[in-house]
Amino acid sequence: MHLALEHCVVRSWERSDVPALVRNADHHIVWRNLRDRFPYPYTRAAGEAWVRAARTEHPESSFAIEFEGEAVGGIGLLLQEDVARRSAEVGYWLGPESWGRGLATEALIGFTDWAFANLDICRLFANVFEWNPASCRVLEKAGYEFEGRLRKSVTKEGQTIDQLLYAVVRERPDGARVERRGLGR
Repeated sequence: MHLALEHCVVRSWERSDVPALVRNADHHIVWRNLRDRFPYPYTRAAGEAWVRAARTEHPESSFAIEFEGEAVGGIGLLLQEDVARRSAEVGYWLGPESWGRGLATEALIGFTDWAFANLDICRLFANVFEWNPASCRVLEKAGYEFEGRLRKSVTKEGQTIDQLLYAVVRERPDGARVERRGLGR
């Protein structure tokens, strides 16, 4: 996959991304807002394992966010199963040096449109830790709507906290793009 957007690219992970992946992922402040399976410290071995796994996924669901020729973050989805099979959880992260440039919002808008156009899904959702208002704002600017608070639903760094649930749905069964409220374009 390769989505060339205005300021960034969302694309498949490449073996050559490992040094940039490690440099951008190895921050406590990045890890703090992700699931514990995202390692910290983020080692070269972890980066190599991640890229190797991402390159063998079928369907491919984990992608690099590239800015100025370097992988500065990641975006992906977890396809749901059984009765939730037409839903997917979306997640994303950027290294701190790339924050505040609108890259996460741009990548999420492009990725959301790509997912609806290429996968048999009608709903994308994200769970955000309550202490991460910046991620809530990214989702809102990308047209995701706040659906609710999942009280005391995760434990991170010894604290049991709430998650905030955001989602966007594709209203048209033919997969055509639906103008979503809040899109910044």
